[in-house]
Amino acid sequence: MVKEYKSVKEIYGPLMVVSGVEGAKYDELVKVELATGEIRTGKVLEVNRDLAIVQLFEGTNGMETTNTKVIFQGRGVELGVSIDMLGRIFDGQGRPIDGGDEIIPEKRLDVNGSPINPYERDYPNEFIQTGISTIDGLNTLVRGQKLPIFSGSGMPHSKMAAQIARQAKVLGSESSFAVVFAAMGITFEESQFFIDDFKRTGALERSVLFINLADDPAIERITTPRLALTAAEYLAYEKDMHVLVILIDMTNYCEALREISAARKEVPGRRGYPGYLYTDLATLYERAGRIKNKKGSITQIPILTMPEDDKTHPIPDLTGYITEGQIVLSRSLLNSGIYPPVDVLQSLSRLKDKGIGKGKTRKDHSDVFNQLFAAYARGLQARELEAILGEAALGEMDRLYYKFAYEFERRYINQGYNEDRNIEETLDLGWELLAMLPKSELKRIRPEYLEEFLPKFLKNK
Repeated sequence: MVKEYKSVKEIYGPLMVVSGVEGAKYDELVKVELATGEIRTGKVLEVNRDLAIVQLFEGTNGMETTNTKVIFQGRGVELGVSIDMLGRIFDGQGRPIDGGDEIIPEKRLDVNGSPINPYERDYPNEFIQTGISTIDGLNTLVRGQKLPIFSGSGMPHSKMAAQIARQAKVLGSESSFAVVFAAMGITFEESQFFIDDFKRTGALERSVLFINLADDPAIERITTPRLALTAAEYLAYEKDMHVLVILIDMTNYCEALREISAARKEVPGRRGYPGYLYTDLATLYERAGRIKNKKGSITQIPILTMPEDDKTHPIPDLTGYITEGQIVLSRSLLNSGIYPPVDVLQSLSRLKDKGIGKGKTRKDHSDVFNQLFAAYARGLQARELEAILGEAALGEMDRLYYKFAYEFERRYINQGYNEDRNIEETLDLGWELLAMLPKSELKRIRPEYLEEFLPKFLKNK
């Protein structure tokens, strides 16, 4: 039920307090009409007796407590959804910004979504191929998983996000694949990079983009990922599509939460972030998954930049608790000219064992990635030894592992921005590198797999 008031009591920062309000609800949508006739939108952040605190999407600049009309809409923030959203670009409020026609919605959905009954969840167990060896071969992404990328300032997470969005696919699936891409608090240059790359590669045709720029209001930054996940839920559960949701940059989202919390004069938690940061992030991340008797699914890749590359910072720390692993980018690999600079030993996909093996990738996959991990770790130990004691201190086997680590970084981790490796190529490359080592060192691979696969790569040496 729409209700109208002219009782603005106070305006401070992006917030205004309206008195004498009846029946207002948390997250209710509000329209504000200024004396000039300008219309702004906002939502209810808090209700206390007859007082409602409203945050405006467009800010409170130029507003007065008198002659301002506040209209409570009686409903939450909603997104009009349609299959025609594919191939379109929207702002952080869900309005088209690509010059195309307005979307004629099939229905309107609350952006906060509906909680998934845990009993109705289906276990993620299908392989998603990203075309990036360090993910597909060593930290496999599984359909319905939440796998964040932990990056740092100035690192190529934007390029990596665009590459994954362009290359990702579910192998052997009849259902169509879509990408929902939400960018929060990014610069105009970054925004243009994503839009141009999606258009250039044709990825835009199967994608929905939501773009919130750095100079857009903080409240819009809070809404952007919820709009994206609402679109994803519609495509997944009503149109039977496999949907990959990429959220970049979650650090900007959390900074907006902190800004709003400070404006509301809430008691701060760790490093000034609100005490409910964990709960708030969970409301986003837990919207990924598979549901029994539904063909579609939502897989999430949230991307965040760790302040000062600190993994103990509240944002990566809490994200790690909620999600199923992490892909960590390494500044030292980046400085060595490696792209994508994935720190293999620091990265982890907790569901990788569920999405690989015979009938999904290849029967030797598990053994190969275990052996590659072990060999690379031994190679890095040899590198540390060489740095401390010099090359003369290395034994023959240490030198071999030292060389393996070098080749592994240059050939396996490193790959071109436009290089889309299928899982067969990734696994074969792993065998090719393992062929550098004596057969007696390959203790993590079953003897029958050694007999079947290794001779082919020994011949090519």
